[in-house]
Amino acid sequence: MAVRSLNKAMIIGNLTRDPEIRYTSKGTPVATFGVATNREWRVSEETEKHEEAEFHNVVAWSKLAELCNQLLRKGMKVYIEGRLSTHNWDDAATGKKMYRTEIVADDMIILSYPRSMSTPTGAVEQGEAAVEAAAQAPIVEEPSEAPLSEPVVNPVADEELKDIPF
Repeated sequence: MAVRSLNKAMIIGNLTRDPEIRYTSKGTPVATFGVATNREWRVSEETEKHEEAEFHNVVAWSKLAELCNQLLRKGMKVYIEGRLSTHNWDDAATGKKMYRTEIVADDMIILSYPRSMSTPTGAVEQGEAAVEAAAQAPIVEEPSEAPLSEPVVNPVADEELKDIPF
C-alpha cells in the first residue's frame, strides 16, 4: 500500500496589494497577489507579547483568477485555501539558486472589506453567480506551471458580520 501525502495550505489574512492579472499564451488568466498573516506569542505569561508578520505569495488560475482580479483589493481580509508550490531557478546575475514558494489557490472567501471601501455593488450576487458558473464549466486546459482551480467565493460585508450574535 502506498503512503499518502498531503499538500494543503489554509490562511486568513489581509491583501498586501491588489491582484495583478496576466494571461498565458493560450489565454488562461493568472492572478497574483500577496496576503499577510500575523501571529502572536509569549515566551511565558510574564513576558511581553511578540508579534510576527508572514507574507504569502498567492497565485489563482482560470475563473478564480478573474474573480480575484474583479473583487479583491488591498486591505481586504480573505480566506485562501490551496496548495504550496515551490519554484527554483538560477539567478543570471549572481549564479545563485533562487527559490520562491507560493500558494496556488483553489478556494477564496472574502471575509471583510477595509473600512475605506464599501461593499462593491452586486459583489455578493456576482460572486455567487460566478461560483455556480465555474462549478458547471469544464476544465479545458491545464498549464504546466500549476493546475486550474475551481473557485469558491462568498463575499461578506462588515455589516453582515456585526449581526452575528457571537
